[in-house]
Amino acid sequence: MKLEQNDKPLLFSETSIPDIFFAEHLSEIPGNYLKIYLYLIFLSKYGKDVKLNDLSKKLNIPLKEINDGTKFLEEQGLIMKKTTGYVIIDLQEVTLHNLYTPNLSLSKEKIEQNAKNKSKAKAIEHINNMYFQGIMGPSWYNDIDLWFRKYGFDEQVMIALFDYCYKRSALHRNYVQTVAEAWASNKVKTWNDLDNYYSNQEALNKIKKSIAKKLGKYNGLTQYEQAYIENWVSNFGYDMDIIEIALKRTTFKQNPTFEYINNIITNWHERGLKTPEQVNAFLEQRKKQEKNTKDLKSKVSKANYEQRSYNNLDFLYANNNVALSNNEEG
Repeated sequence: MKLEQNDKPLLFSETSIPDIFFAEHLSEIPGNYLKIYLYLIFLSKYGKDVKLNDLSKKLNIPLKEINDGTKFLEEQGLIMKKTTGYVIIDLQEVTLHNLYTPNLSLSKEKIEQNAKNKSKAKAIEHINNMYFQGIMGPSWYNDIDLWFRKYGFDEQVMIALFDYCYKRSALHRNYVQTVAEAWASNKVKTWNDLDNYYSNQEALNKIKKSIAKKLGKYNGLTQYEQAYIENWVSNFGYDMDIIEIALKRTTFKQNPTFEYINNIITNWHERGLKTPEQVNAFLEQRKKQEKNTKDLKSKVSKANYEQRSYNNLDFLYANNNVALSNNEEG
């Protein structure tokens, strides 16, 4: 692609990128999409038309990925498509606009007098220094404030949220949001709630591993199989003692599925069985009923057989009498 020089020769010119890009967007852009974005910034200085096919050849990136990349950059608010081409968004102007509007309704004096807000401010400062090396992007402040209000997290839980994502090398806005929603859906608000949640998750993971081992699933459980187990534990309130009773019953069936096991456990739950003792008592009672039914069927079959035999004898006797009578008449 032919480029026109600006005021400086190409050799001495520079391409400027605002720091807000590194603080807010860099970590969330895939490698090739980043190449596209940087090259678009470079080209924008020269006022050249951008042809996606030329970008594909210049950057050695497949045309489909060029198309996907530009769409991604649009969705992230980094570029804007117009009829004549693309415009590079001024990140500093956009960020200033987003931050300025909500701050109009805030009273500095009121915030400083509010002990709770001060506590939150300290938590945010800790997050900034601990996980962003003191250069956290401005939009994170709004996000954290929103999560405080939306999910009702206390300061320790908010710090734990960022610590969790940081240790998994996933300090991205979408991932943090996903984890926050998961915690909130499990009614986590305080540090004690979070501690209980971790304990429950640890117990659940042990049950999953135990079930996988007992069923010989050494490659792990599928997402759907894990969902079954989570339902048994979280919604039904069953522990491994009850689940194992159901697993043992699969020995009577060839190639049992999780759906088969789920039907057994769901039936127990619907019957209000909550302990291993209640489950075993139910199974023993059903076994006894099945035996009684089997015995009854056997007696009925025997009675029917005897009745048929009796009827056959009557038939033979009647036929013999007819034959004798015919012989006497003859």
